Amino acid sequence: MSTLNLEHFFPHAKPWVESLATIPPATWVNGPTFGYASWEVGHIVSLILIGGTTILMNLRLLGAGVTQERPSEIYRNLRTLQNIGVIGIVITGVLIGSANAVKLYDSSAFTVKMIALLAGIILTYGVSRPVAAANGAVALMPKIWFAIGGAIFLAGLWIFATTDLIDVGIYHVITAAALILIAVTRGRLRWVYLAGMVALIAAQFVHTHFIIKPDDYDHLNPVNKVYTALYSLWIVGTALITLFRGRGEEGGPLTKLVAYSTMLVWVLGAAAGRWIAFQ
Repeated sequence: MSTLNLEHFFPHAKPWVESLATIPPATWVNGPTFGYASWEVGHIVSLILIGGTTILMNLRLLGAGVTQERPSEIYRNLRTLQNIGVIGIVITGVLIGSANAVKLYDSSAFTVKMIALLAGIILTYGVSRPVAAANGAVALMPKIWFAIGGAIFLAGLWIFATTDLIDVGIYHVITAAALILIAVTRGRLRWVYLAGMVALIAAQFVHTHFIIKPDDYDHLNPVNKVYTALYSLWIVGTALITLFRGRGEEGGPLTKLVAYSTMLVWVLGAAAGRWIAFQ
């Protein structure tokens, strides 16, 4: 498995990184008035704001969520909140990052979070918002930005899924995708999808609790990786069906792919942020 952090890219920056904790804004963050935890709360609230509003907007592009309003109307109602969320993430991130710079400098999870932030901003502002504003139509520039943002998103996913200690965090992304599909699928497809998920969960539980002893990690790890692949295949397969099943006013397969990607990139960023503490 790979281990990729900022020290690999900027090895000569270590003395500067180590000095950040002793100068503003790190000294402000660690001061008595507004402590480190307060800024972390602000960071989390900002992430919830941008993530929640983006999910709501993109669910509409998938024909789910607030279907009483057109995508363009939902975009107009949520764009200010999205802006506040992104600004809040950047400001609070710089503040708490400066106070914890050495740890983040050596953290692959932080690298993934920064990749996800970049991809999230590109996919949200360069692709998803213009597509929603156009009620699902994907113009040339959003297509170009989608190619760029999507490639960065996939790179972040790859690093997250192949790095020691944080690779298990990919289950956050898988779980989010699984839950999104419950809202997006309809009729018989939803029941078939849910039946497959329940069967996989039950099979994994029996396999890893009764067939293999829970403390037999040499055998558990390969088995859990197989189930991770099976979950991913089942979820991706179902999502592909939804791409080509029915074309409403929201648009076709590319519009839906934009919506899935934009939602999950923010989940990736949040999941990577959680796993910084475990490295």
